Amino acid sequence: MKILVTGGAGFIGSAVVRHLIENTAASVVNVDKLTYAGNLSSIARAAASDRYSFHQVDICDEARILDILRTEQVTHVMHLAAESHVDRSIDGPAAFIETNLVGTFRMLNAALSYWRELSEDARAEFRFHHISTDEVFGDLPFDSGIFTEDTPYAPSSPYSASKAGSDHLVRAWHHTYGLPTVVSNCSNNYGPYHFPEKLIPLVILNALHEKPLPVYGKGANVRDWLYVKDHARALELVVTKGVPGESYNIGGNAERTNLSVVETVCDLLDTKRPRAGGQSYRDLIGFVADRPGHDRRYAIDASKAERELGWRPVETFDSGLSKTIDWYLDNEAWWRPIREKNYAGERLGQSA
Repeated sequence: MKILVTGGAGFIGSAVVRHLIENTAASVVNVDKLTYAGNLSSIARAAASDRYSFHQVDICDEARILDILRTEQVTHVMHLAAESHVDRSIDGPAAFIETNLVGTFRMLNAALSYWRELSEDARAEFRFHHISTDEVFGDLPFDSGIFTEDTPYAPSSPYSASKAGSDHLVRAWHHTYGLPTVVSNCSNNYGPYHFPEKLIPLVILNALHEKPLPVYGKGANVRDWLYVKDHARALELVVTKGVPGESYNIGGNAERTNLSVVETVCDLLDTKRPRAGGQSYRDLIGFVADRPGHDRRYAIDASKAERELGWRPVETFDSGLSKTIDWYLDNEAWWRPIREKNYAGERLGQSA
């Protein structure tokens, strides 16, 4: 296999690249524009492999993508490149429409042209795997069920709307043109190499710097949490064993309120890196204005992936979070330059 991974320098994409190089015989072609959240140091060890190649390309450049598909003789595409921060999508939705929607359209066009040129056997092997989010399903009441692959789409934010649109495009290219596509929708990821603007790394690093730990609203919003290495394993199975035209939900079966997540990070840090004065990191928690249109709850039913692909998460939320905190404590050389360059303390997503 030769797998083209878009967004392979991002958080989930880099986990996929590392997993494929370290645990499979596949060759990896990494295509990444290297926006603010892309970081080649996240895949430094994988990049040393002779099975790895890199192209700094915008996914909206359809001609370049088609040329890479042809030159590299790609057998599978894993499309992860996306703008993904909900607060940023509220302040600047245009970039999300351009990358997530138009970029996916360009990727599909390039893949379709390439696929049509392949031999019959190669066409049968080829897959276009689109990686999406549970946020496309919208707001889930606290007292209702969980998201399945058949849950109707009801996106709430510019980010989730752009991802929902891209999901629909992928399915349309399968049903209209026959392109062998699969879609996966995941819950909130966490783990090593997570960009510091997201909740868990933000809380870890703010705590270590004795800065306030902001919790939106009352902290009652619920998310299902998935360790990124478990997700990478699942994505490999989807792209190699998934049935064209199907979608697969990937979740960690670990629902937590945002406040509970923050408090758990604080409690673990109290043990792993106690504050100089002996106080708890919980004392740094502060409640701030809620995000506009903040969905109450997301929860994933991953039984289809377990049943049909043989996947299930290895890490519990507690074990995965402990490993994540240990990684940030041990890898200041990775996060400090990012933190110093990008962190200004400003709150995003309040312009609605």
